[in-house]
Amino acid sequence: MVRTIVIKLSRGFDIRLLGSPEQGLLEAKNSRLFALKPTDVVGIGPIPKLHKAIGDRVLAGEPLFFDKGSPRIQFGSPVSGEVVEIRRGPKRAITEVVIAVDAEVAFHQFEKLDVASCSREQAVDLMLNSGAWTLLKQRPFNTLADPEATPRDIFVSCFDTAPLAPDHNMLIKGKESAFQKGLSVLNKLTSGGVHLGVGPESADVFTKADGVNVTSFSGPHPAGNVGVQIHHLAPINKGDVVWTLKPQDVAIIGKLFSDGVFDAERTVAVTGDKTKKTGYVKTRIGASVEPMLADNLKHDHVRCISGNALSGTQIEKDGFLGLYDDQITVLEEGDKPEFLGWLIPSYKRPSLSRTFPSFLRPNKEYHVNTNNHGEERAYVMSQQYEKVLPMDLHPQYLIKSILYGDFEQMEGLGIYEVVEEDLALCEFVCTSKQPVQQILRAGLDLVRLEG
Repeated sequence: MVRTIVIKLSRGFDIRLLGSPEQGLLEAKNSRLFALKPTDVVGIGPIPKLHKAIGDRVLAGEPLFFDKGSPRIQFGSPVSGEVVEIRRGPKRAITEVVIAVDAEVAFHQFEKLDVASCSREQAVDLMLNSGAWTLLKQRPFNTLADPEATPRDIFVSCFDTAPLAPDHNMLIKGKESAFQKGLSVLNKLTSGGVHLGVGPESADVFTKADGVNVTSFSGPHPAGNVGVQIHHLAPINKGDVVWTLKPQDVAIIGKLFSDGVFDAERTVAVTGDKTKKTGYVKTRIGASVEPMLADNLKHDHVRCISGNALSGTQIEKDGFLGLYDDQITVLEEGDKPEFLGWLIPSYKRPSLSRTFPSFLRPNKEYHVNTNNHGEERAYVMSQQYEKVLPMDLHPQYLIKSILYGDFEQMEGLGIYEVVEEDLALCEFVCTSKQPVQQILRAGLDLVRLEG
């Protein structure tokens, strides 16, 4: 039975930037290189166990590597082709396993499962062996879902309020049937319910989905964050386990069960005012972004981000799309100092502060660069974070408890409820220029390893 409720949030802040994705597909060459990056996943070892060596052939869905600490979870290849490079970082940590894709993707054939009649164990095994399990994240800590655990609930946010966010109605177009099938699979995995968070403009595929609890959220960013939605529906306490994933990943799981293939197709939004054209590109997980940006940059002095401007990961212009990302953001690189920048605001920019006249035009879109406009400084208590976080937490006290390593205070102040993206807006408004997301990740890792 579908339960529909409405939650209106008032706290938050919409960062309106130029370069939102235009509706429609961009003309772009197909990516010839794809990569899986162990660094996209929280909590796995820096040197996973490889199934394939350079020169080996691989089919889409065939395992590439696994974490030695969780050998059941296989990372499946998003494409078929040849492993051409294994890139390493400091201490020989594997950063990317690069594949040159075939002209036509060939799939490893898995057993098709009827969702209604198969057991939970059969469903879990299929997802583990195919690579689809890696699409599930577990809270607290935002790690890979534990196949030995049964989640209290599973949450899917079907809209996004981050800067230049893609339209999820566009991302799921053509995958409606697979999405509904994936929801049926998720229902088999949890002892509780599957919750969809929808926005004011969400399509029927989300708002009228069968067998799930549908909740409508409205308000400024971060209303679209799944962590905020969990907080208002069923907060996470110590000992609770919930899983999260994105709508396109639900569709990938649905197609795995109906067709027996791990089809890692992903529609990606190309955004940012330093691109000549914005829009959507059909590709696959781990695609090289170079073809999407070729002949589409206004100049070369830009920063490319896999994800959004608040919580995405910086990549090179020939880098690879992150495992969980459905957006590429291109902004001007902000590496030029501003003379008396804090005294004489040099250009119009989005800001929560009334020092800038932007508060008079809340719907105006702005050009921005990546300049921090100042360095890290004394950490003052100003209640700025609470103005933009629609959760019943004290984020500034939480961050301070992490800085001085008070384990009990971290737990008492709600560290189990948040991950980096939930406090990304706090970092944006922070007068003290604190790396809030970096500090929070250090605290989450400490609690995860010591708790």
